[in-house]
Amino acid sequence: MSSPRSSRTRLTAATAIAVAAALSLTACGSDDKGTSDSAKSDGGKSDARRITDATGAQVEVPAAPKKVVVLSEMDLDSSLALGVKPVGLTAGRGQQGAPEYLKDKAQDIPVVGAVTGPDVEKVLAAKPDVILAGQISDRQVLTQMRSIAPTVVTIGKDKDWKSALSLTGKILNKEADAKKFLADYDAKAGEVKKAVGANAGKTVSVARYSAKGTAVMQQGVFISDVLKDLGFKRPGIQNQKGAGHSTPISDEDIKQIDADWLFIGTLAAKGKDADLFAALKKKPAYQQLGAVKDGHLTEIDGSKWTSLGGPLAAMSVLEDIQKAMAK
Repeated sequence: MSSPRSSRTRLTAATAIAVAAALSLTACGSDDKGTSDSAKSDGGKSDARRITDATGAQVEVPAAPKKVVVLSEMDLDSSLALGVKPVGLTAGRGQQGAPEYLKDKAQDIPVVGAVTGPDVEKVLAAKPDVILAGQISDRQVLTQMRSIAPTVVTIGKDKDWKSALSLTGKILNKEADAKKFLADYDAKAGEVKKAVGANAGKTVSVARYSAKGTAVMQQGVFISDVLKDLGFKRPGIQNQKGAGHSTPISDEDIKQIDADWLFIGTLAAKGKDADLFAALKKKPAYQQLGAVKDGHLTEIDGSKWTSLGGPLAAMSVLEDIQKAMAK
């Protein structure tokens, strides 16, 4: 989510003092050795729990966090799925605030940073008792966050939303809720598999359009994991693990996004990207795609399908697929 250069926020003198004060008041133990989760041993008190985060570091978190700041789209999604409304969020990819699909549930949550990294002063102002740091790996940023409140890296290198949800359930003391959500997801996935009938096992392509052009979603990202749960096949390079979040495809080579079924959209329903997408759909090469000619095209919310994802996104994607393919 954050790059070493873009996410290193320089502290002002006033902020540095505030951070130092926060550090003196915050129990936020962390080390580089990962061991099994255990309760804090402090003479019988149980006001904190020790959590092993996605990097293997241990972090002591409150027994029942009340004020949560989330630093990734997946953290926001997971928290809301578990019934916890954060007190601060970082804007989603290509968004001014929460991802489009979460806007209703995330109303009035202050923005404390961008996809490139948090704003330290805004995080301080939110006064969190725990910070969910997504996949941030920048040590300077993590040190800054840990000086404010216990900070937990929730997303592993595999970016698996299920593992992130389970870990978030431990952090927020909502483990039972996380297990129930995952069970409900498995049940819904089974329902969709039956509902799509003869379309089960067909090839499914997922693409996103923006000012930079068309990009396809390969293996190792959220939407590919959901499609794998449903047993769908992927065309061409979408069967391979990509070098980044998505892989650009030129308009001249747009046939690479073709499949039995095509799901394509932009990060925002309105604006420049949406206008460009409308122009793309008028191009002959696009209109000649098999999925387009067969009526197997579905326009999607890219903030849900082609971004970092999460449990609510996964459940909603299942509903989108059932609506499109169960005919």
